[in-house]
Amino acid sequence: MTAVLITGMSATGKSTVLAELARRGHAVVDTDVGGWIVDVPQDDGSTEPMWDEPRMSALLDEHAGRTLFVAGCVANQGRFYDRFDAVVLLTVPEEVMVERLETRTTNDFGKRDAERDAVLADLRAVEPLLRAGATAEIDTRSPVGAVADRLEALLREVHHQTRRARAGGAPDHGGS
Repeated sequence: MTAVLITGMSATGKSTVLAELARRGHAVVDTDVGGWIVDVPQDDGSTEPMWDEPRMSALLDEHAGRTLFVAGCVANQGRFYDRFDAVVLLTVPEEVMVERLETRTTNDFGKRDAERDAVLADLRAVEPLLRAGATAEIDTRSPVGAVADRLEALLREVHHQTRRARAGGAPDHGGS
């Protein structure tokens, strides 16, 4: 299986590029929808949205031998990094993020001042942590088709590295 995690802050284009990858025939899971996230109680009485770990493990087990793109951004995703062949961080500058939050029509999150403030605080606090764990980063100011092209190129690179590793790391010789 080649599994790629697409992560990033709100309004960086995770769901949009996932829809494009699905249109191109790839298996995709958007963990923001469909019950992938559970609210986990915290010591302070609040809750933290996190992946349903048994369900995520089962998903990754089920797709053994096939390609899968997963998108999401939750506090416990790092527990699964070793199950992904690539972790791709989608980014945009703050002003682009704010404009997307204000104008998007597919998701109301981030339209209220308090939500937008939380997203911007997470941009400063969480995005550096995501960057540290990512194997690649893509600026999504490019058209969605170009972002999907880059993800497919990354997928080809991962497949190439996997084939080389299985062959004992021997370099490709171009057929001579």
